[in-house]
Parts: sequence; C-alpha cells; structure tokens
Amino acid sequence: MHIGFIEDTPLRGGTQIWVAEATRFLLSHGETVTLLAPADTFVADACREAGARVITYDFDEIAINSESYKKNWLEALEPCDVAITTVHPPRNGFHCVMFAAECIRESGIKTVLLPKTGSIVPWYKREYYLPDPSVNTHVICITNFTRDYLIKEYKIPAEKTSLIYQGTEINRFSSSSTSRTEAVKRYPLPQNAAPIIGVIGAIENRKGHIILLQAVRRLLDAGKLPRIQVMIVGEGPDEKMLRAVVSVYELEQHVAFFPFTTEPNYVYDRIDILAFPSLYKEGLPNVLLEAMSMKTPVIATRLAGIPEVVFDGETGFLTDPGNVEQFADAVEQVWTDPVSCEKMGHRARLLMEENMDKNRQFEDFRQFFRRINN
Repeated sequence: MHIGFIEDTPLRGGTQIWVAEATRFLLSHGETVTLLAPADTFVADACREAGARVITYDFDEIAINSESYKKNWLEALEPCDVAITTVHPPRNGFHCVMFAAECIRESGIKTVLLPKTGSIVPWYKREYYLPDPSVNTHVICITNFTRDYLIKEYKIPAEKTSLIYQGTEINRFSSSSTSRTEAVKRYPLPQNAAPIIGVIGAIENRKGHIILLQAVRRLLDAGKLPRIQVMIVGEGPDEKMLRAVVSVYELEQHVAFFPFTTEPNYVYDRIDILAFPSLYKEGLPNVLLEAMSMKTPVIATRLAGIPEVVFDGETGFLTDPGNVEQFADAVEQVWTDPVSCEKMGHRARLLMEENMDKNRQFEDFRQFFRRINN
C-alpha cells in the first residue's frame, strides 16, 4: 500500500515527530510512504532519512501562487492510495486540505483524502475537513472530543469520521538510573533546585508559557517553594518575548531555556513535574502521554482531548486555561504530597500501557488505511 503524508508547516513539534515515527513504522512493515512538505523542514529531513519518498515545495510561495504547484502536488499524490493531511492553519487563502482535494478532483486520481486533526479552532471552516463532495474524504480524529465537535458543530456525518488515538512509545519512555544520570548531564541546573518543572513544546502564545511563569512568580511572592526551577524546552516565534518576560518578572535565577530535542525522555527524567499550561488549540499532546508513561506528575489545562487521559486527581491535575491561581495551587499540591503523586504516576503509567501503546496505535492506523481504501 502506498501511504502519503502532507505536512504544510515549517515547524517541528509533536505532530511532525509523529509523522516521522509513523513513516518509519510503515516502511518497516512493508508499506511505501511519500511525504509532501515544505523544503528544508524537520519533517522532510526526518522522513527522507527514514527512506520515504519526499517531495517538497516552497512554504511561502505556494500561498501566493498555489496554481504553479499543482504539478508538484500531483506528482506526490498520484501514486498514493491514501493521503493523510494534518489540518494546519490557512495561509493567505491557501489551505492544504482544500488544495489537496482540488488536485485530486482535477486530475481524477483515486487517492483517499484523510484530514487528521486533534485541535479544534472555532474559526476553521467546515471545508478544511470535508473540502469537496466529489473527493473520497474521511476525517481521522485523535481525540473523542474532536470527533464529537465535528459531528455536532460542523454537522460532519459520523460515518465520515473515525477516532484513532496516536499513543506513545511505552518502552522508550521508561525511566532508569542510567537515563536519570544522563539527564543531569544534559540539563545542568542549580544543585538545590526543587521542584523542577518542565514545559516542552513550541514557544508560542497558545502554549501558555506565561501562565506558568506567572504561577511561579505567585508562589515565590507568597514565600512558597523558594528553590523552584523551570525548564523551558523548545523553540518558536515567542522565545525572545518570553525571555524578556522572565527578566521583567525577575525570574532569571528560576528559569532556564533549552533547545528543541528529539529525546524528551531525558527531560522527563530531569524534572519533577511536567507543566502543560496551554490556552487553546490542542488535541491530545504527545508530551503528556510521554510524561505519563515516565510516571512524571503532570499539570495540564482542560482542553480538547486532555481530560481523556489526565483524570483530575487520579492520573494528573487539571486546571482551567489561563487560571494562574489554579496552576500555582496544583504545583504546590504536587510537591507537598509526594506519596499521592507517586500513586498518581503509577496509575498514569498503567493507563498508557493499557490504552496508549504507540506500536499498537500505528498498527491501528495501518489497518485503517487498508480498510478505508477498499
């Protein structure tokens, strides 16, 4: 079977890592994989290295003159039985799902278009999910929240949607004394830092880094957790601004920045708590599944599919998006009740083992591709 992926983004984050991992899995199980993505991107390089057929285009130019790229996209799509398209934001009137559907319709090829989404953005159009009734399209949702929303709010027929969780690598995300020692080497922090709170992901407004910083400032002002330390791991357009915020809040001694990593397991081994203070546009973030697999306590916001794995007080803590007080209280509660949090970590790991093993989920995707193509 020939499986295509379309990733219309220059960013590297959880979705792009998942595409690269899925590509490796599918190739190792005898499938053929094509990736269509902007040139000089993480996902293009990773999939090319894995052995996939990779076709690229200019990210900025296609939004200005998409017509000139139809031949390029058709070259990528024509041999594919299915094409999985992450539903990325529109750009200057260009949208990857709609453009893919246009190419499929005009060329008459039989590729099944599979928009894949976990995030709900209210201003997105219905056409980003079902772009053209003449093109065989089926939406893959990675959270039940997303699927319900598309059915109820966008009136997308239930039979046109499927829920498939993405999962995580259970074996890889397991702690050991060796990995903990390596984590300390990779991420040098003040010796007496405690608790160490990690936040991993793209440094952009929607991820809510500023909420965590405000929560830390609140705790310090209240005389609580004076040795608290934050690790911000990642890259993105707001990094310069966030560094300035750290300075304004006088948190230079409490916050350290580290670059994007493809080995986040060492981050989880270094931290005491994973913070996920996101404000909007989330699905079911990989970092939560990874940290929970590592038995790392997680504090996250009630968004999209997050409550489908973070059960408040059982496998983690949930806070309302943007609520600094709740986030600060959750950090304090985690750190001052280590016995309960250890039990919480074990419950989180068990949930991952039973329901979120990525190898099983990749196979579910593979079998789904076969069914949808018949």
